[in-house]
Amino acid sequence: MADASGPIIGEAVAVRHRLASIFGGCVGNLIEWYDVYIYTFFSLYFAKAFFPREDATAQLMNTALIFALGFIMRPIGGWIIGVYADRHGRRASLLLSVTLMCGGSLIIALCPTYSTVGVFAPLILGAARLLQGISVGGEYGASATYLSEIATSKHRGFYSSFQYVTLIGGQLLASITLLVLQRLLLSGPQLEAWGWRIPFFIGAALALAGVALRRNMAETTPFLREEARGTVPNNPLRDLLAHKREVAIVLGLTMGGTLAFYTYTVYMPKFLVNSVGLGRDTATLISTISLFLYMCLQPVVGAFSDWVGRRPVLIGFGVLGTLLTVPILNALLATKDAVTAFLLVMAALVIVSGYTAINAVVKAELFPAGVRALGVALPYAVAVSLFGGTAEYIGLWFKDAGHETWFFWYVTVCIAGSLLVYTFMPDTQATSRIDRDG
Repeated sequence: MADASGPIIGEAVAVRHRLASIFGGCVGNLIEWYDVYIYTFFSLYFAKAFFPREDATAQLMNTALIFALGFIMRPIGGWIIGVYADRHGRRASLLLSVTLMCGGSLIIALCPTYSTVGVFAPLILGAARLLQGISVGGEYGASATYLSEIATSKHRGFYSSFQYVTLIGGQLLASITLLVLQRLLLSGPQLEAWGWRIPFFIGAALALAGVALRRNMAETTPFLREEARGTVPNNPLRDLLAHKREVAIVLGLTMGGTLAFYTYTVYMPKFLVNSVGLGRDTATLISTISLFLYMCLQPVVGAFSDWVGRRPVLIGFGVLGTLLTVPILNALLATKDAVTAFLLVMAALVIVSGYTAINAVVKAELFPAGVRALGVALPYAVAVSLFGGTAEYIGLWFKDAGHETWFFWYVTVCIAGSLLVYTFMPDTQATSRIDRDG
């Protein structure tokens, strides 16, 4: 049950209290995603420490595989923390997820290398990623539900877009951390030897700060209403089976969007170095600037969805993504100019904003309060595990096989599949279960 002594938000609560709770949820989300993305951003430096006997592409493939292993745990995390959120409250589940993330980051920061413990080094690294996978698998559903429920109906798209503002903000903070270490504090050999550990120590410390912030967050009205009615579910997973159509919609609408997102954010720095041929410092700079601009786009697109509806925005992403993914990635592969590469990456991120800015609220609006966190988290985590978490590895696998452009078509086909879902699904703004039954 929710802590009755904690802060509670009601219908007539002051706007500043609502904004303070949204800030707490968003900052915690940013910290969680910083911890996730420092792994992939710094893998260019620590890959050799765990897989010293491979060539550069094979090293990256091995670290990408361990990154993908974390995604295997995301459905489990979505199930565990989603059930916890629907039974014990959104705030309690957000506290749990950020605590788990702290532990995973600290393990990686202290992890011995292959030269010290041999094969146990990548095994320990993999175990830490599995713990982080549980955390992130639950974080998305709990965070999306929290921000959607605590927002006002009129501005729900705008407020819920801050989930991806902070998700991208976590990536941006990770990118800035790398940029500062690269250009101001450490040399390349120092980063490879020991400097890659620094951001993981920072991540663990920030996660502790996230615990403190989330302890003071308000609980949402829909959960408190369920609690007051005595309708908090004993078995949310069983109750979710009554919403098979909504679960299928979440799986379908996530497939293309999450693959495009991970292609242009997580995989892109490696693609710029390993395929385009740019320097690591240049690739980091391009990623940092494009991520900042991409982050700023999210509230704009979220507010636009409050005006025109969710479905037209999703369809816009689906159409442009299907038509332009192959041309953009082929153009990137052909260029050696940093400015051109930046403009192409930025064009792709503008397109992907049609998915990322509103996907959280769309999913939350599909489900009733009793299974909302689990309904958002579990099918989303399955789709992300299958398509998002494997994007980097599949891209590198196609490159290693000598058919890199086949990956471009793979992304296109998945986006086209999601476009079919967007075309035939209802506009969730008009049919929102949050407004209908809490």
